[in-house]
Amino acid sequence: MSPLLFLAGFYLYPFHIKAEKSVKISSADEEIIVEGKIDVLVLKHQLWLLVIESNQAVFSIEAGIAQILAYMLANPESEKPSFGMITTGGSFIFLKLLKSEIFQYALSDEFVLRNRKNELYSVLRILKRLGKIAAES
Repeated sequence: MSPLLFLAGFYLYPFHIKAEKSVKISSADEEIIVEGKIDVLVLKHQLWLLVIESNQAVFSIEAGIAQILAYMLANPESEKPSFGMITTGGSFIFLKLLKSEIFQYALSDEFVLRNRKNELYSVLRILKRLGKIAAES
């Protein structure tokens, strides 16, 4: 993730990276327990990135949706939309949360690095756009 965040400009002002406390997740794979963890990187209060780490590709992106939405709902800047990204390192999805009388959120399509399109360039383009939106607010 570090090279991608660097290329997107998130190591420069006005962004800051803050690692939140990791949450352990586990899954039974036949008789073996596979453990991983979810780390959250906060880049301004309007933009949240969540990374699911695991030694095996057992965990899907869906494992982090509830947690990132909880962080985004706690955003003190409720009048502006919040944006998020969840990644397993090989797959990425983006989220947008609108707070109004009724909370609404939307998920992007899944971007996968290991396919013929190599969607890493699309992920970088989206990250740069979200960074620009967050920096302007």
